[in-house]
Amino acid sequence: MSKLTYGIEERPPPSEALALGLQHLSVMLLGNIAPALLISLALGLENEEAAYLIQVALIMSGLATMVQARPIGPIGGRLPIVMGTSIVFMGAIIAIARQYNLATAFGACLVAASVELLMAYGVATVRRLFPPLVSAIVVMLIGLTLVPIGMDYAAGGVGAADYGSFVHLSLAGIVLVVTLVLNQSFRGFLSYGSILIAVAVGYAVAAAFGMISVVPVAEAQWVAVPRVIPFGLELHLGPLLLMAIIYAVSAVETIGDVSAVVASTGRDVTSKELRGSLLADGAMSGLASLVGAFPNTSFSQNVGLVSFTGVASRHVTMVTGVLLVALGLVPKVSALFTTIPNAVVGGAGLIIFAMIFSSGVAMVHRSVELTRRNMVILAVAIALGLGVELRPAVLQQFPEWARTFFGSGLITGGLSASFMNAVFPDLD
Repeated sequence: MSKLTYGIEERPPPSEALALGLQHLSVMLLGNIAPALLISLALGLENEEAAYLIQVALIMSGLATMVQARPIGPIGGRLPIVMGTSIVFMGAIIAIARQYNLATAFGACLVAASVELLMAYGVATVRRLFPPLVSAIVVMLIGLTLVPIGMDYAAGGVGAADYGSFVHLSLAGIVLVVTLVLNQSFRGFLSYGSILIAVAVGYAVAAAFGMISVVPVAEAQWVAVPRVIPFGLELHLGPLLLMAIIYAVSAVETIGDVSAVVASTGRDVTSKELRGSLLADGAMSGLASLVGAFPNTSFSQNVGLVSFTGVASRHVTMVTGVLLVALGLVPKVSALFTTIPNAVVGGAGLIIFAMIFSSGVAMVHRSVELTRRNMVILAVAIALGLGVELRPAVLQQFPEWARTFFGSGLITGGLSASFMNAVFPDLD
């Protein structure tokens, strides 16, 4: 743990707070907009719709971060937690929108957010239902099932006439290599901000070769506010069950992040802090659905930044939240992100998705004893999860709601892991 420079309640000078807030922003910016950008590409949305999804992602992550720093009643942990659009939900949202529509995806996100609100008052129960082994399997499956999407965009995007061309693969390769070099060879901002810097390098290379069109930026407004229910709301049982499970997984991640942030200050997290943080997670995710934004969660990379710098001031992350909202109110900023070439997004996505898998591996290494029993549960759950993702036709005889629910690798893998963990005794 770094020596604590500023405690949770300490307030740095304004100029220093601004600089530190910008540092948090730079670390999470790409991760925050990546789900909206990738979902837009996967669903073939128009530039205007994609720009809107990015705009509200910025605004809602900013508001959620501000609520965590300065609670509204019981909602918020009063902690330096930076919130962002959760990539955990991305695969499910794409699957639901393809099978139904975006209105169904947002309806499921809205109603299922109540699951996390309820879980805020039963943290001990959450930990029993999702022990480290089960949580790790779900996290690994999230990463594994998203890798094909990253690879498709690294090759230029599904349906591209020049899919897999040398130009696309080279561009994605540049992003990949720059990220790896910066992340592994440097410390501080160059390491934490490696993906953002690599995307900027890839964007510059693409621009040099005439691959960028700034027409969407020119056509975008300077200032705009979110719209209420812009894509509609629909409810279907399968998507609702799917989202409920993912919210539970997101809650487990938030518990870990909040515990880590507080631990960096030299003490244990309180029940009130955990409850407030989970309430903010669920409430702000539900609110996000009403304006067309995807669910929010705590960002682990910013948790790491708090530990690395020793700056645990919630006033710093409050600045980050204000900056995010300010960026989101300027549609030209969001439109600029939509001009990033598919290959650049894919190169960054591959790293992000692979690191999600690595996070699951780290959870196993840190908290799970690899006994014969646990290794069997891990192997079978991963096999079942990947099986339904790679061969969805095995479920074609099932009802529609069951195809949606069990067609998600992380649900099939996660539920099978939870079942085996509960049924099989630990004899080792």
